[in-house]
Amino acid sequence: MNAVTLQSVVKKFGDVVAVDGVSLEVRRREMFALVGPDGAGKTTLMRMLCGITTPTSGSINVLGFDVTKQPEEVKKRIGYLSQKFSLYGDLTIDENIEFFAEIHGVGGYRDRRNELLEFTRLTPFRTRLADRLSGGMKQKLALACTLIHSPDLLLLDEPTTGVDPVSRRDFWKVLANLLRTGMTIIMTTPYLDEAERCNRVTMMSDGKNLVTDSPRAMKKLMRGDVVEIVCADLRRSFTRIRSLPLVKEAQPFGDRLNILVESASRDVPPLLKELQESRIDVEHWRVIPPSLENVFISLLSAHPAPGGGAGDGSDRP
Repeated sequence: MNAVTLQSVVKKFGDVVAVDGVSLEVRRREMFALVGPDGAGKTTLMRMLCGITTPTSGSINVLGFDVTKQPEEVKKRIGYLSQKFSLYGDLTIDENIEFFAEIHGVGGYRDRRNELLEFTRLTPFRTRLADRLSGGMKQKLALACTLIHSPDLLLLDEPTTGVDPVSRRDFWKVLANLLRTGMTIIMTTPYLDEAERCNRVTMMSDGKNLVTDSPRAMKKLMRGDVVEIVCADLRRSFTRIRSLPLVKEAQPFGDRLNILVESASRDVPPLLKELQESRIDVEHWRVIPPSLENVFISLLSAHPAPGGGAGDGSDRP
């Protein structure tokens, strides 16, 4: 049985369609990512999975329960970490976890709390006030609070946004360990490198599901070759390269450019000639495997969002 099944789910806010006919299946014990630009409908979808808001039409089944008809049964079995998870700054780490244990009716929670503190490596800081924690430590505390009632399904809405790279890495180690316990994890993330770590990914735009598959299978959707170019003058090179008809897409990545062409063997020689005539020196170029970001940009180009996007639930009252 799937952990989550959505069938033709639609959510409207007045005349705005935030989620537009999404059908999905999330398998048990997998890590599943929802990715997409702001306004794609990701947060609205997560809020419907939690039973916080109801779909306008369609059906959502979570862990064998209909979210619309049995929301309380669903809430007992899930943990939800929202973008704006509320910790109590004047309470310690221990006291915050205790508070959430009592909310969920968890009796004899002390052993579970100690286990979570060890799991998240927060034990040495358990008497520290939440207001005095770093951003990464706050996220780990929020996760511990979310896990106190031992949910079967964990829902994470952009859990590492605004967190430093070292804390992001530590947070992902915790998630990998949770996955080994048999938990199902669904997350939204703006980071495509994070989505690559998931078993499967759904790419969303304008409230619609563009494609759902494993990262490896998604990369096979790319048509053409991705070429990495290192140039001396990146800004001028980018402006010139993206103006060339044979270049389908161009994106700067640090000190280099990634461009998409139909055929590297055919298109790169005339491209290099054009750059040479523009007095742009190319230090190095090579064909590289496509990333999920390349795939996503390509999909968005093929499915432009009318009116600039549907609007996400995060900015809804």
